[in-house]
Amino acid sequence: MRTGTLRRVLAVGAPAAALVAVHGAPALTARGVLRRGRLAGEGLPGGVALTFDDGPDPHGTPAVLAALADLGWTATFFLLGSQVRRYPALARTLLDAGHELGVHGHEHRNHLARTPGWVQRDLTDAVEAVVTATGERPRWFRPPYGVLTAGSLRAARRLGLAPVLWTAWGRDWERTTAERVVGTLRPGLRSGATLLLHDSDCAATEGSWRATAAALPLLAAELDRRGLAVRPLREHLADAG
Repeated sequence: MRTGTLRRVLAVGAPAAALVAVHGAPALTARGVLRRGRLAGEGLPGGVALTFDDGPDPHGTPAVLAALADLGWTATFFLLGSQVRRYPALARTLLDAGHELGVHGHEHRNHLARTPGWVQRDLTDAVEAVVTATGERPRWFRPPYGVLTAGSLRAARRLGLAPVLWTAWGRDWERTTAERVVGTLRPGLRSGATLLLHDSDCAATEGSWRATAAALPLLAAELDRRGLAVRPLREHLADAG
C-alpha cells in the first residue's frame, strides 16, 4: 500500500475508532473497573438491596414471590419488556405484592454489539411494556450482562431511568444449587450492598430459578447473622448520595 493511501485510510479509521471507544468506554463497568457509588448499587448502611433480573417468568417468578412473602422481604425486579408482553399479569402481580419494578431492556442483548438507535428503541419498548401491563412507570435500569454503553446511558437519561448495577451476584443463571448460590454471594454480603439474582431462566440454564428460590431462606440466615435488613432500591438508594 502506498504511503499516501495508507495515510488516507488512517485518517478515516481514526475517527471511527474514536467513536467505537466512546461508545464502549462505559462497558468497563461490566468488569468492575468503574463500579462505585450509586451506579454499583452502594446504598445506605444497615441493609442490602435485593434485585432480580430477566423476569417475569411463569415458573420462576411465582416461586420467588412465594419465598419473598414467607420472609417478608420486598425486592426490585428488573423486567425484560419481551417477557412482560408475554406475561403481563405476572408483572402486575409483582407490583400488587409491593415489589418495585425496573427495566432490563426489551430484549436480552449486549448493548456493546448494538447501535445507539437500537438501544433507544429497545429501552423505549421495555418501558412501554411495563407501563401498559402495570400502569407504573419504572424508575431503574440495568443493562443485560451489566454492560453499559454511551448509547445505554443516553437512552436511560432520555427515559428518566437511573442505571444501577450490583455489588454481588449469586451466579444463579448456571446449573447450581441453593447452597452454592449463597456461597457465591457470601463475600459480598456487607452493609450497603446490592445483590443480583434471577427469577427467570429465559437467558439462563433451564430450571435455574429453582436454586434461586431455594437459596432465599439460606440467604436470610446469613443476613440475620450480620444484622442486615433487605429492602428495594427505592429505600436502599433514597439518600445514598
